[in-house]
Amino acid sequence: MTDPLEAVLDPKIVEKLAGLQVHTVGELLRYAPRRYVRHGQLSNDEMPIDDEWVTIVGRITGSKMISMRKRHGQFLKVTVSDGNHTYEANFFNARFIQQKLKSGARVMMAGKVKSFRGQVQLSHPEWAVLPDGEPEVDHVVGSAMLSEMYAMEAADGEDEVDPAGFDRAIVPIYPASKEIQTWHIWSAIRRVLTAMDGGDPIPDALTESQRAAHELIGTDDALHRIHLPETDDDIDTARARLKFDEALAIQTVLAQRRIAGRAERAPSCPHVDGGLEDQLLARLPFTLTDGQQTVVAEIADDLSATSPMSRLLQGEVGSGKTLVSLLAMLRVVDNGHQCAILAPTEVLAAQHYRTMRKMLGDLAEAGELTAAEGATKIALLTGSMKTAGRRQTLLDVVSGTAGIVVGTHALLEENVSFFDLGMVVVDEQHRFGVEQRDVLRGRGRDGLMPHCLVMTATPIPRTVAMTVFGDLDTSVLTELPRGRQPISTSVVPTGKKDWVDRAWARAAEEISKGRQVYAVCSRIGDDDDKKSRDADPALKTVSVLDQYEELLAGPLGQYRLALLHGRLPADEKNGVMDAFGRGEIDLVVSTTVIEVGVDVPNATMMVIVDAERFGVSQLHQLRGRVGRGGHPGLCLLMTGSAPISQAMQRLRAVEKSNDGFELARVDLEQRREGDILGSIQSGGTSSLRFLSLIGDAEVIADARELAEDVVGADLELTEHRALAELVDAILAPQKVEYLDKS
Repeated sequence: MTDPLEAVLDPKIVEKLAGLQVHTVGELLRYAPRRYVRHGQLSNDEMPIDDEWVTIVGRITGSKMISMRKRHGQFLKVTVSDGNHTYEANFFNARFIQQKLKSGARVMMAGKVKSFRGQVQLSHPEWAVLPDGEPEVDHVVGSAMLSEMYAMEAADGEDEVDPAGFDRAIVPIYPASKEIQTWHIWSAIRRVLTAMDGGDPIPDALTESQRAAHELIGTDDALHRIHLPETDDDIDTARARLKFDEALAIQTVLAQRRIAGRAERAPSCPHVDGGLEDQLLARLPFTLTDGQQTVVAEIADDLSATSPMSRLLQGEVGSGKTLVSLLAMLRVVDNGHQCAILAPTEVLAAQHYRTMRKMLGDLAEAGELTAAEGATKIALLTGSMKTAGRRQTLLDVVSGTAGIVVGTHALLEENVSFFDLGMVVVDEQHRFGVEQRDVLRGRGRDGLMPHCLVMTATPIPRTVAMTVFGDLDTSVLTELPRGRQPISTSVVPTGKKDWVDRAWARAAEEISKGRQVYAVCSRIGDDDDKKSRDADPALKTVSVLDQYEELLAGPLGQYRLALLHGRLPADEKNGVMDAFGRGEIDLVVSTTVIEVGVDVPNATMMVIVDAERFGVSQLHQLRGRVGRGGHPGLCLLMTGSAPISQAMQRLRAVEKSNDGFELARVDLEQRREGDILGSIQSGGTSSLRFLSLIGDAEVIADARELAEDVVGADLELTEHRALAELVDAILAPQKVEYLDKS
């Protein structure tokens, strides 16, 4: 299964298959058909039924253009006899075809049949004129499907086309490309299967008892049935086994990571009476929610152990993840170690820094006259920092003065050295890869590995969490803190001007009450942006720059407006957010830089312009920036989408629900599996051909349980070579490497 295809196939075909990321025998045999065509095999005394797919080989007995009665134009009517029956084939826009489909020509045709007044008809079928000893017909011409079929059959050395070679009861249709057609792929697969027949069966990763327990057929049998099915049941049973194989391969790799991680050593961080953790809890003006208390306890158990914590904390927008993570970091600091929190953007890093400084007050003022006893210091490190400030921060980090270090990718640079790093917090994990996470985890002291807490506010359905984050234990916060205000959401069609006018008037009303407003756009609107928009007219949306000018000159010109986007200098971005946080700006027109982490309690309204440009989960993230104080939140989704469209369906789903996990499911249902599984992709082609993260929860859970049992007893799979080969066949070396990076 790991042999290169060069050993079996023609080099030209091998080169074309490589374009589909198919390089080995195993990858080819696990290349899944996209769908199947049911071909009706004609017998001498039976006629096909309507909508049955038939393939015929015969001679044209008549060919003429017919004028259409009810509208202008003509169509070509061709009659074909196979020696037993006569068929009519009708072609429209057929001037080119007319020159090829002449009386006497030997042809192959395939298509769905209809009966009309006792005559079997095919409407615009696939067709090919076949060589027939005539000098002017020395090669196949015709529609792509049948001419490719014939060419592949002829390449096998057949002098004459044998319809039985491809006119099976069920024929697979594969994801193809311009360079390689589905018939090339099927022919290559058949050739490989033929070469393997007669030898030893493909090694099976499951024992006979394991197959019986999961009601699965063998791998060898499944790979034959999926490509050469005789019945629909063959397809179903083959898919069930190959689906399980994919789940098992992924879960085996993740189980190896989990179990190998348990063998690492980490600093044990038990509770310290009267420490910073206790002092912060005593100062909180509210009590933790039940969910927060549960997650804090789960993390505390992990931190007390001598093996490194690897935990995913996912929570609804505004569920209090930052406070939970801060309490965990303070416990680590109480035990004499440092913590690093990695954020994807400078805006979010600065927001974390401000939020934690505010929460801790004098507990975060070590080295200052106003510091509380036992206080620590929080440092901020970003790529745009001035040299002097950066030098001081690096000194605070390496000396251990800073107990908590907040930063962007700048934290990953080689010149950043920690005195004693005990814990790493990664915010918005989907913006980082495993490789980046492990850069910091490799900077522990005395051979110890820091604990790791990964946070995301993007709700992740259980099946995805088990797969993409399968090497992490999971905690979930679904309960919002007491007093958090509800957010109402409404769709505003931009085709109704009075609705749009009312939306901005509503923003003015909020500002007049002393509240603040966000207006979010999908693009910036500078010169580079304009070039891409001109190249693709579909990208004609309202930019941040245009929206800002429009509001300034129109309905909100009397208020304090500001711009915020990713291409502003860092100090300018931070200045805008600081001013907005202090209430000095009434409305900020922004891109999605405010998507996560930004916390301005006085902001009560958000207008999302061209809302169809954003995903469901992203819209949910954005609106979570409002309603964070004592006043209800309002989110308006402006869109030019048609009333009946998939985009409008997404927006209506967001309008109806504030449940992030429910919306995540809606999001998944409308996205390609390859997008969902970006973490297991190579070259843009998903490694998963059969497994669905949306519908196969039980399969993934069963595979996870089996993988844990096997890997727990045999980490390197030395006693399970067939399973090791399965992992390699499904997650080939370059794909496993890609999985590692994500």
